[in-house]
Amino acid sequence: MNLPAVTVAILTWNGEKYLEAILSAVEGQQYGGPVEILVIDSGSTDRTLEIVRSHPVVRLHEIPNSEFGHGRTRQLAAQLATGEFVAYLTHDAVPLHDGWLEAIVRPMADDPRISAVMGKQVARPGCFPMLKYEIASVFRGMGPDFGTTVFYDNGSLVDEALLAGATFYSDANSAARRSVLLGDVPYRDVDYAEDQVLGRDLIAAGHRKAYAPRAVVEHSNDLTLRESGVRTQEEVIGLRRIGTDIPPLSRLGAARLTIRGALVDTARILTDRDLSRGQRIRWVFVNPAFHAVKWSNYRRATLRPL
Repeated sequence: MNLPAVTVAILTWNGEKYLEAILSAVEGQQYGGPVEILVIDSGSTDRTLEIVRSHPVVRLHEIPNSEFGHGRTRQLAAQLATGEFVAYLTHDAVPLHDGWLEAIVRPMADDPRISAVMGKQVARPGCFPMLKYEIASVFRGMGPDFGTTVFYDNGSLVDEALLAGATFYSDANSAARRSVLLGDVPYRDVDYAEDQVLGRDLIAAGHRKAYAPRAVVEHSNDLTLRESGVRTQEEVIGLRRIGTDIPPLSRLGAARLTIRGALVDTARILTDRDLSRGQRIRWVFVNPAFHAVKWSNYRRATLRPL
């Protein structure tokens, strides 16, 4: 197949829970070209380094935790990589089949105008319904599962909603041309949403990016009720700091969104074939609490001074 050389870069910090599955899945990829596996660890204190060292083909680069940055460390991976393309995985994103790597590289290999590719994510079994359905909705909106969707600006992205849809990017499961990252569109060293910034920068610079749904990973955050609230605040504040226009949310608005989300999810839960009868009953009562925590924290984040 003569596919270009690719470096799979995995960023880790205390990632022992899923790392063995990730490394085994990457090592088992059916890819018609050279593959380098690079792990950049930022001061793990669990079994992460032991797991990495049990895979001799993996190249390990260690940095102090104080030097980690979401954009900075991904840019470091591009600098250290030897492949023409750099495929990125977080330490909790597990490829679901042995064609993942080809699927995420293929759009760039076939079209030199495409500079970055985002793969699909599906929630883990046991993920709380609110997050499971949110993940499914986001990636369903990126395009159909049977083909590759390409995003670029032909001068028509004058509406804020259209621009947001075209520039949306998640690098938990992604790939980019190394020459572009080391050239005119590097990762920026921002506190949060480095992937969203990269997506905007790519489109603004005239590049194309693609969504490849066949490059699918299992990825969802294992969050408690409290942790989901903290995560919501971090996301909203982070997006506001990079210039995303998020208007203040009133108490009434938060209440309406909570009720609407809980009702919609309840209907989904009652017909969700992935859930047992007992799980459906449990989540019908528990899942609304996730909506209440989400929207109350969302509201606080929209009102907090930056």
